Amino acid sequence: MTQVSKIDHLGIAVKNLEEAVKAYKEILGVEPVEIEDVPQEKVRVAMFKVGESYIELLEGTSPDSAISKYIEKRGEGIHHIAFRVENIEKAMNELKDKVRFVYDKPRVVANGKRIINFIHPKSVHGVLIELVERKEEQ
Repeated sequence: MTQVSKIDHLGIAVKNLEEAVKAYKEILGVEPVEIEDVPQEKVRVAMFKVGESYIELLEGTSPDSAISKYIEKRGEGIHHIAFRVENIEKAMNELKDKVRFVYDKPRVVANGKRIINFIHPKSVHGVLIELVERKEEQ
């Protein structure tokens, strides 16, 4: 059985990352630990550490990015929940007959710090779930 160690982060789709970062800095009382472009996903991301988990703000960098399309259809808001797993290949193998993954293989993101894949919302009652294996803590 796949072992989820914790909620890694909540992904929040935003129209304007700069404005959202200002708002979350005030609300959370902390600076983002990282702001970066993730070209393969066509997003710009700001990560805030909150306890043992993160808040991830995502802004689409292209009209055809998944985040831009999500905002166009549903507006800003919670986009996904990410669960931390120790070994993403093992987790995917254990779940392959139970859920539908968005990608055939895991993707390496955040300059090699994270390996991810998404479980399609139709497999889990309408929620987009991301599985995350972290190579290093931010």
